Amino acid sequence: MRDPDAALVRAIGAGDPRAARTLVERRLPQITAVARRMLGDPHEAEDVAQEVFLRVWREATRWREGDARFATWLHRVTLNLCFDRLRRKRETLDPDAGADLPDPAPHPSAALLARERKQRVDAALAALPERQRAAIALCHYEEMSNIEAAAALEISVEALESLLSRGRRALRAALADLAAADER
Repeated sequence: MRDPDAALVRAIGAGDPRAARTLVERRLPQITAVARRMLGDPHEAEDVAQEVFLRVWREATRWREGDARFATWLHRVTLNLCFDRLRRKRETLDPDAGADLPDPAPHPSAALLARERKQRVDAALAALPERQRAAIALCHYEEMSNIEAAAALEISVEALESLLSRGRRALRAALADLAAADER
């Protein structure tokens, strides 16, 4: 199957700013979404997305069609930048500072309940180890196949499935009270 981004990447490598704009329009929402899920901060996610596309501009001539799909390479660069930021953040955080979890008390408004649920899911996702979070973000939110996600993470499909299994178990445990509330 031909890579849908190959012609754009070649044009970007030749210095075509229109091709760069087209690629950004096509891929920016995905890249920003992955970074937001990994980092939990929309402003940092935007910074990561900018850096990803700067790298595309600088390194487009080095990408070779057939080695990996361009979207896989984009996701790999995004994840690496997110891992770097998370590592730096971990190194500078006060170990006694805990994440503020939303108040689990029920709200009268359905919109407030939905927002709370989203915050809880986001907090549980953020609490996962980085590689489990990345596997879940790619497979469940970005709807990548296991093969594509494994390639983006540079691991085997079996290792990806193990990360997904452990991540899902941890999320189920962290969100057990929400599941119980849904059953009532």
